[in-house]
Amino acid sequence: MEFSRIVNIKDPLFSQMHQLMQDVFPPEEVLEFDLWKEPLEDPGIRVFVAIHEGRVVGATEYRYYEDFNVAMTDFTIIGQAGLGVGPFLAKKRLEDLHALATANGKKLSGMFAEIYDPYRVDHYEFGGVKPMDPYVRREVLAHLGYKRLNFSYVHPSWHNDGEAITGLDLCFLPMDGDLEELPTDLIVKFLKRYYTVLPNKPESWFTMVENLEAKEKVELLYF
Repeated sequence: MEFSRIVNIKDPLFSQMHQLMQDVFPPEEVLEFDLWKEPLEDPGIRVFVAIHEGRVVGATEYRYYEDFNVAMTDFTIIGQAGLGVGPFLAKKRLEDLHALATANGKKLSGMFAEIYDPYRVDHYEFGGVKPMDPYVRREVLAHLGYKRLNFSYVHPSWHNDGEAITGLDLCFLPMDGDLEELPTDLIVKFLKRYYTVLPNKPESWFTMVENLEAKEKVELLYF
């Protein structure tokens, strides 16, 4: 299996990846094809695909914030079961992130990720690919060491229409596995930076941020 970075919307692998996104994600989670041009060309956004026998069978997008020394996994797609796509992407992504942190003169402190809560959201089929099932994905994240941040999370729709997407948790993978809480200052700064690209945020998102700013720390809980 190959791990290949996509940096151009005209890359034929991107067409395969975008179709894969549409197959497994709900519509409000998929950025329109043409709107990918700038993100792919942004050196800070890293989009990689897993290629098996010339076909895209998985993908991941993530980024590393040098000033925060944390990463964010935007998404991970497993397009076919039985190939080990998930472990392959997780391993390659972490290797790349450790290298980026080392080049920044630091040791990576952790990585954020979002995950659907299947106990609140159970109507998504995710393309019928069982490894993408929210129950399975939460178990995988738990085994990888991710923990759930203990607050009600609101995700602005990637349609940039001001709609609030709920039913998700914001999680964090601490490189120090014993970490039990995160400073809210880090969480707030990260969220504001991450969602700068979406100017039309729902009012509930601003309320969430205000509630976080009123605290000093947020607990990291097991799933």
